[in-house]
Amino acid sequence: MAEDVKGGPVATDDDSEQLAAIASLSTSVEGSCTLLQRMEICVAEAEKRSGKNAVNMQETFTVYLIETRSMDAMADGRNPAPDSLWRRYSEFELLRSYLIVAYPYIVVPPLPEKRAEFVWHKLSADNMDPDFVERRRIGLENFLLRVASHRVLSNDKILYHFLTEEHSWKEVVYETGFQAKADSRLRALSATFRVRNTHKRLMDMKHYSDELQSHTSQLLRARARVADRLYGVFKVHGNYGRVFSEWSAIEREMGDGLQSAGHHMDAYAASIDDILEEEEHYADQLKEYLFYAEALRAVCRKHELTQFELEMASQDLVSKKQQREELATGIVRTFSFKGMTNKLFGQEAPEQREARLKLLEELIAEGEDTVKDKTVECEEHIERAWEDMERFEEQRDKDLREALINYAVMQISMCKKGIQVWNNAKECFLKM
Repeated sequence: MAEDVKGGPVATDDDSEQLAAIASLSTSVEGSCTLLQRMEICVAEAEKRSGKNAVNMQETFTVYLIETRSMDAMADGRNPAPDSLWRRYSEFELLRSYLIVAYPYIVVPPLPEKRAEFVWHKLSADNMDPDFVERRRIGLENFLLRVASHRVLSNDKILYHFLTEEHSWKEVVYETGFQAKADSRLRALSATFRVRNTHKRLMDMKHYSDELQSHTSQLLRARARVADRLYGVFKVHGNYGRVFSEWSAIEREMGDGLQSAGHHMDAYAASIDDILEEEEHYADQLKEYLFYAEALRAVCRKHELTQFELEMASQDLVSKKQQREELATGIVRTFSFKGMTNKLFGQEAPEQREARLKLLEELIAEGEDTVKDKTVECEEHIERAWEDMERFEEQRDKDLREALINYAVMQISMCKKGIQVWNNAKECFLKM
């Protein structure tokens, strides 16, 4: 299923300021209520469609119906019909890409998987499979609810356009120029290896994100293997059902009891399909935190890049101050090509030296402003990022605790069902 985000207009220099202006909206609304307190949001259904893509080739894709309704209208006793619009998965990706750039200090909620991962062998890995599409619909709704309940993200007007403007919202998001502001992967990777003084708490969180991803992926693989084994164990009970039913045909006294026991075994064998389908929803909750690990790393990488830019600006400023001192005193402390030419061809004229000193003074002033701005940017990123990470940790503890408890309850229920089946079979045998 082709769902690539189509390219938008290229941002101009004038547009580059708009992204910061939109992001700064959060500072004025942090004390206000979230969008989810003002609007009911749901992804009501999914629909398969066909059409031509950007290169005029036929494709099949899935669209999702988003329904919204004002809480004010419901509070007044009215029950208006919800406003609705259709969105493709690629449009959800575009929204999240914008949020990551506009709010680099926030752990932006992840999207559900685009293609099925960690599936047991009887489960379809086709991204057009109805069961997978339904689970992704639930995941997309969860994504919108998490964003709409975040005290900063929920008040971004691009999110509001996404939920309410079916056709014009892409133009609005591209006008922010967020694509030009996105950090390249190469720059981020370079900063990771070259930065010197990183913030300890953020780096601890980065290491934690690696471990979180490792442990959740191992847990999901183990669950898939257990699901394979369970499927075989339950289905093999169908052999009991077949044998008991065939045996009942040749018995007079025991026939009814054997046939009833066979029916219980057949029902038990068939129940595994519903059990494993329910289990997939708990797996999707774990997958969300598998993908949250990358969201955590994105915040930490932004810190590394900002800190690296600060270090480079500080290093450049020190270099220029040293050049000014050497030019003013005439004493060259380090080897340079300029120093060699001065020794070979004599000192430069006073007018040239004054001009160079004046240029260096201007560059030093600019460098000091850059270092000051980068220092403030780095400190603000650390402060805001840690605040949001603390919010994320509270959410994580609550969600994972609930998911693991519910998974354990489901396993206990499944075991009780097996005990009940054999108790029923025992009663059938006692009546023979």
